Amino acid sequence: MGKRKELDLDDGEKLVRLGKALSSDVRIQMLRLLTRQELNVNEISEILSIPQSSAAANVKVLEEAGLLRSKLQTATRGQMKVCKAAVDEVSVCLRTARDQPERTEYISMPIGHFVDYQVKPTCGIVTEKGRVGEEDEPRCFFEPERVKAQLIWLGAGYLEYRFPNQFLEKGKLREMEISAEVCSEGHDYNMEYPSDITLWVNGKEAGTWTCPSDFGGRRGILNPDWWPDKNTQYGVLKKWQIRTDGTYLDDGKVSGEPLRSYELGRDPYITVRIGVKQDAVHPGGLNLFGEGFGDYKQNIVMKVSYE
Repeated sequence: MGKRKELDLDDGEKLVRLGKALSSDVRIQMLRLLTRQELNVNEISEILSIPQSSAAANVKVLEEAGLLRSKLQTATRGQMKVCKAAVDEVSVCLRTARDQPERTEYISMPIGHFVDYQVKPTCGIVTEKGRVGEEDEPRCFFEPERVKAQLIWLGAGYLEYRFPNQFLEKGKLREMEISAEVCSEGHDYNMEYPSDITLWVNGKEAGTWTCPSDFGGRRGILNPDWWPDKNTQYGVLKKWQIRTDGTYLDDGKVSGEPLRSYELGRDPYITVRIGVKQDAVHPGGLNLFGEGFGDYKQNIVMKVSYE
């Protein structure tokens, strides 16, 4: 079996049925029998030395509490009801779901730690100290120094990352949020250059934001002194939120896709891709900022909240 039943104080009717089911010594004896084997009602009656009608009535109480499962099988005379235990563990939390303490963890992913990419010029990578490889050359994305990246730009394509998902073993997940500082990518900077920037989680689209600009005209708060004023300077911090009732972008609902549909426990990691779709209405590229460039001192951050 290995099935666990979890209840809290919001499950009022279920708790009442569970309490009733466990308030009888006869029903507890029946559970002992049925955790080890399947039995029909006649067999239960004989083993416990109780009338068949009493056995049937008690089976019904246990079924209503979700503790037993039964099925009808063909017998010599008509049909017989065969029963077995439905769960092997019941957990009752004496709080409501709203009262459950919430824990939050943050996973910071350096922007240079991508595991896959597809890029077209204009493109490039810089660290806090200088450029990585040759500008507008996609091959520079294979350079070992890329792991130190603080700003990555691409005229088209995507970057893909893998986040650990060990938090799934710590409690019931309530929300996952992914945030990053991003903007469009034109040559140098361009305040009128929109781009449809999309985030995918485990291959499923989690929302598209149309960035209005490749931002410049003032220096990014964190940019090193050597970075030219004519180039992209800063982005906007965007937050994609996946909740039990749907998917959101900056707290605005973008789809009804809930947490479970992203299959976060499918692999030993969670795949996060950020980029611009080939058929985007505004295919304006992407700038992705690390904690040492732009206006926000953060990398790509995954925030998870769970009970």
